[in-house]
Amino acid sequence: MTMDANAVVLERYNAKVFKNRKEHMLRVDPAAEQQIIANTRAIPGIMTNRGCCYAGCKGVVLGPIKDMVLITHGPVGCGFYSWGTRRNKAKAEGDDPNFIQYCFTTDLQEPDIVFGGTKKLKKAIDEVMELMHPKTIMIAATQREGSPVGLIGDDIQAVAAEAEKEYGIRCVAYSCEGYKGVSQSAGHHIANNGLMKKVIGTGSYEPATKYTVNILGEYNIGGDGWEQERVLRKIGYEVVSIFTGDGSVERIASSHKANLNLVQCHRSINYIAEMMKTKYGVDWLKVNFIGLEGTIESLRHMAAYFGDPALIQRTEEVIAEELAEIQDQMAAYKARLNGKTAALFVGGSRSHHYQGLLKELGVSTVLAGYEFGHRDDYEGREILPNIKEDADSKNIEHLEVSKDEQKYHAFLTQEQYDKLSATIPLEKYDGMIRDMAAGSYVVDDLNMYEADKFVEVLKPDIFFSGIKDKYALQKAGTLSRQLHCYDYSGPYAGFKGAVQFGHDVCMGYFTPAWHMVTPPWKTRATLQGSVGEK
Repeated sequence: MTMDANAVVLERYNAKVFKNRKEHMLRVDPAAEQQIIANTRAIPGIMTNRGCCYAGCKGVVLGPIKDMVLITHGPVGCGFYSWGTRRNKAKAEGDDPNFIQYCFTTDLQEPDIVFGGTKKLKKAIDEVMELMHPKTIMIAATQREGSPVGLIGDDIQAVAAEAEKEYGIRCVAYSCEGYKGVSQSAGHHIANNGLMKKVIGTGSYEPATKYTVNILGEYNIGGDGWEQERVLRKIGYEVVSIFTGDGSVERIASSHKANLNLVQCHRSINYIAEMMKTKYGVDWLKVNFIGLEGTIESLRHMAAYFGDPALIQRTEEVIAEELAEIQDQMAAYKARLNGKTAALFVGGSRSHHYQGLLKELGVSTVLAGYEFGHRDDYEGREILPNIKEDADSKNIEHLEVSKDEQKYHAFLTQEQYDKLSATIPLEKYDGMIRDMAAGSYVVDDLNMYEADKFVEVLKPDIFFSGIKDKYALQKAGTLSRQLHCYDYSGPYAGFKGAVQFGHDVCMGYFTPAWHMVTPPWKTRATLQGSVGEK
């Protein structure tokens, strides 16, 4: 009988926690219709690796935009924690500013809870305008112990409207207090709504070619977005905007003029993709630029969408050129890593996308999960109609948009769209479960206790996660590489990124330091036997 790692992990829980957590875990069985519970509140008293609503709004979606000042309306700790931790890289364009390296906050204190913080916010805007002269200011309200902005009733939208009138700038306020939703996923939704209402569709930039795309859900961690742009431009595409890594307000404002949206991380940006389709006619295509197979497939799907034989030919030429440059290096890294195993616990689509790149390096995935995933991230987009809306979801505004008769421009006819949608992932994506091997494990909202136990039972060679659990895992004798910030390396996307990833994993795994670490299970007695047998 093969040991069930889920059973071992759940064994220590009381009945109530056991009942809850077992619904968030499964062992992959391709022959069965499997369902997992996700996007629900974490159990009080159990430490979770999730971020809050503010983290999703400011830290993920809005933070990488380089030409605007973003003010955190809350305690200094919130602003500091979300400042540069994900290594979103950005370069200034010409004389345009780049504010991404700065941190701005109203630094609310206890007296502000009593008397309100709007005066502080207005003063912060005045100081920013005097020092920085931005064309756009965005405000992200947060909530931590001692500073419940949403509860004390600060009208940040009114302050933003006043700033627009006084300074003649764009000022957008986001009520993304930490208590909203169950994780940072709620903040993504709020950020998407704000960009749609106040930014997208207002720009004056005019694309120069018909092969125009936006890259959605790409945050340029370690330079990923730059590597994607390099390849796309080499083929002949024009990237109108990136949401939001190395992104600018003006380009995002003009994104409705692109002919195709490329959705990299659907979890953080799918709301915008859907709304732009409805309002402006811009189709969206699910892509994956992590790993060679994922990158090649995505490039071919893009070429198929535009349907130009010359573009299709150029795509194949670029693919061949890029592969020729890296194939020897990839083969060398695979030779060293072949047969190794990995676990992944990351947000967005990374726990799914990176499994393909690991497989290309000879590494099999034994455990994977999301910090803030929804059921469709695990099971596929087709299950969305079957997901019941709960109270936490209803707490987030669902923006309703309609067709803009003046700006609507569909690149394909309905007949062309219907034909293509049968062959390429237009407005759809597969869930992670169906791409995982039989017998592997999927766990939603993995906590540190569970991570420790899974490492003890499954003994993965590498655990890809974030900073919160990196060092605990390494003390257990397991290499941990961060996929939130790439441990100060990157890029990992595209062709050259795959090589960099292989280099970094090899460098980490084969360091002599691991000979100096003894995992806990090697120093204590281990019971022998099988779960479920007496």
